[in-house]
Amino acid sequence: MKLCPYCDKPIESQWRFCHHCNKPLISDLEHRRSNNRPDSAYFTEYTSYEGYDYESEEHFDVNVLEDKNIDEKISQVDQKINQSSYGDNIGDLYLEKAGLYYKKRDLSKSLKELELALETFDHENDQEKIAITHNEIGLLKEEMGYFDNSIYHFDIAINILKNIEDNIKLIQVYNNIGNAYYQLKDIENSYSFYQKAIKLAEEENMRYEEIKSSSNIVEVLFVLQDFERIKKILKKNYEFFSQHNDIFGLINTYSKYGKLNFYLGESYYEKAYEYLNKALNLVKKVESQISVYSKSRMQWEIFLFMGKIDILWNRLQKAENYLLKSLESIRTFEIEEDNIKESIILEALGNLYEMQNEHSKAIEYYNLSSDIYYKFGEDFKTAELKRKIARIYQNSLHNNMEAIDFYENALEVFEKLEYFKEMAQIYDSLGDLYIDRGLTEIALNNFEQAKFYYQEIKDNYHTELVDGKIKSLIQ
Repeated sequence: MKLCPYCDKPIESQWRFCHHCNKPLISDLEHRRSNNRPDSAYFTEYTSYEGYDYESEEHFDVNVLEDKNIDEKISQVDQKINQSSYGDNIGDLYLEKAGLYYKKRDLSKSLKELELALETFDHENDQEKIAITHNEIGLLKEEMGYFDNSIYHFDIAINILKNIEDNIKLIQVYNNIGNAYYQLKDIENSYSFYQKAIKLAEEENMRYEEIKSSSNIVEVLFVLQDFERIKKILKKNYEFFSQHNDIFGLINTYSKYGKLNFYLGESYYEKAYEYLNKALNLVKKVESQISVYSKSRMQWEIFLFMGKIDILWNRLQKAENYLLKSLESIRTFEIEEDNIKESIILEALGNLYEMQNEHSKAIEYYNLSSDIYYKFGEDFKTAELKRKIARIYQNSLHNNMEAIDFYENALEVFEKLEYFKEMAQIYDSLGDLYIDRGLTEIALNNFEQAKFYYQEIKDNYHTELVDGKIKSLIQ
């Protein structure tokens, strides 16, 4: 009887994914076993599966074993390694051990085992395994937040896979490097590699890989606001997943349809909410089959956009509930202490509390969000939130000292970014605050700066307004 290497439940040889835990399986299981290779030697597979691999986009394990079971398996692998030498599939054993540490979420030890595997495969000059291991290291580095380093390893894997003409794996690594560039906000390179994956999948008539790659490129198209192409891709994906009765693919597609309709504007909010609800209902149908990590990762963005729509519909209590659920989902599956996704939700909660005139809570959540944006190098968002806090202090709490402090912090960032519009607006606000404090000379200096930058961006209306303030001070 064949057993799933992840959940240890019975599987059929023709299955390409486990019907119990939904983890992708090695498609040529019998061949690998005949060569004495361990079932779980490859913890991220490359073959094309019958069902949508929801885990593949961010590489979270579906079924995390209990630590005791994992430790026993690690000890067993260690014994095999100690009894082996080069030529005895020792590299595969290191990969298996890396996979077990990954299940424990011990990423540093997993990485160490991958590096040992790579050293072994280099010694054996096994090009396919070298490519596989570089890809695995890339995935792990990406999950740890080292995106530049992950790209380095993906690049090596791509070059090897091109040389050995393994197009199935090449498509997967194109998607992986596209994901890494997307995390770095490098939209041009992200788009380029997703497009390469789609083109190669089409040429090789790999329908599922084409669909999966198209689903990935949708996120880039949201940034580019190419909504017409998104519609075409989602329509094709919906037809494919419906035809194959693929619930996980439908969850992904409904979620993206909801996101699309949200961005299309107010008249589409009801339709967006409907799609998001459909996605949520499908998650509930399969929640007994998936881990809490997978469920949380599926739901976080659904909850986020439902919360955003409820804010716009002024259903604030319902919005708060969805946003807190979204935050809880992020904190369930995140690896690092902070996650860039968390900052998006914290900002939305800040907006909500500001609307409810809960100013202290709004400031708290804006500050938390700003700190995470800063950690991830999102300078514009960091400064934007500092300015929001300044406005609360200025307009609602009438605490001019705090308002000035936050405006000046935001201004420092906008000056580095050379965002003239934002600089002009902050100088204008600082001028008003210094007038209230009776510091005319400082106010005048800020208004002069505001006027200069309004002129730079050819904003004649605000130039005239601030010019009026200047004249009133010097008369």
